[in-house]
Amino acid sequence: MSIMNFYFPFFMYFVGVGVFCFKCKHLLVMLLSLEFVVLSLYFGLYLSMMVYGYEYYFGMVFLTMSVCEGALGLALLVSMIRSYGNDYFQSFSVLW
Repeated sequence: MSIMNFYFPFFMYFVGVGVFCFKCKHLLVMLLSLEFVVLSLYFGLYLSMMVYGYEYYFGMVFLTMSVCEGALGLALLVSMIRSYGNDYFQSFSVLW
């Protein structure tokens, strides 16, 4: 395997974190960037397991937990839209 295959998940991770930090106006965009970060972590985990010849059982546990995280995020998004009418962070304040 080439060395570029190992740098690609790091690049994906930092792009996802950058979008998460700089595009924080809508909750949906932030949830999508978090899912992109999880996907890049899974891809890096899969590549490292493939190189070292480990079992892929931990990858299935990781995917299960990431699906639960995505479902929880979508549930929060739906409840926020039903309560406030939009997904802007400016209209949502915990301190009120």
